[in-house]
Amino acid sequence: MSLHKPTIFTGVATALITPFLDGEIDYPALGRLIDLQINSGIDALLVAGTTGESATLRPGELGELVAFSKARIGGRVPLLAGCGSNSTSHAVFLAKCAAEQGADALLAVTPYYNKASDLGLLRHYRAIADATDRPLILYNIPSRTGYHLSMPLYRELADHENIVGVKEASGDLSLLEALCDECGDRLDVYTGNDHQLVSAMKLGAQGVISVASNLIPHEVLEICRLCAAHEYRAAGQRMRIHLPKMQALFREVNPIPVKYVAALQGLCAPEYRLPLCPPASETARFLREIFEH
Repeated sequence: MSLHKPTIFTGVATALITPFLDGEIDYPALGRLIDLQINSGIDALLVAGTTGESATLRPGELGELVAFSKARIGGRVPLLAGCGSNSTSHAVFLAKCAAEQGADALLAVTPYYNKASDLGLLRHYRAIADATDRPLILYNIPSRTGYHLSMPLYRELADHENIVGVKEASGDLSLLEALCDECGDRLDVYTGNDHQLVSAMKLGAQGVISVASNLIPHEVLEICRLCAAHEYRAAGQRMRIHLPKMQALFREVNPIPVKYVAALQGLCAPEYRLPLCPPASETARFLREIFEH
């Protein structure tokens, strides 16, 4: 990473679930989740990401969520906040809101549904990056957005001083490798896929923005630490042990399974905001079998 660009974290950032109770954010439960993560040794926390059901947060809730999380974290780990939208003006509004409430860094997914041309996407991300003084992490997940960030776009975006990293969740390890090789001096690269953690770190990624670490933080951290020490064989062995749980969390669309298991463990209520809803009975039974053993 170039000297003028900060590294927000290395290792594991948990993409935190947002607990709800009776239709509102359950802040006591959120506080317990934050403490559990930090006491487990997690390296950073992300709120209002996909796993945090950001698409259903109401106006004003993002600021409240960031402010509460910032106060509860108390400087113990960096706080990342999602500010993605398919409307550039709304993404800029969310970025400013998160920055004003103390987020240490921002995460912005590529525009979805209306998508964008390459030029439109460049302007979109530059507008978000210019809106605040907080470092911005790009988020590429074409399975949700229908749009795939390409290497030419990564090269151009990497030149912006506020764009410091990327969460690569396309599943394309060839792209991740090229990204590390060509832009690794200007962008920190994180995988967004737990099951690809070992492969991604072998190729140069700095770590993972993780769903599974909501439930098994020690285990994901152990795999990441082994990779950082270049002990890839041992990391692969640990990964094979925990892979069934990681894969089970995508039996239905994220975050339905992870929140269901968190509720089983007494961490939050099993409450979602539509269009998300509790898992099908077969999925629920499968999750209980996997996580209760």
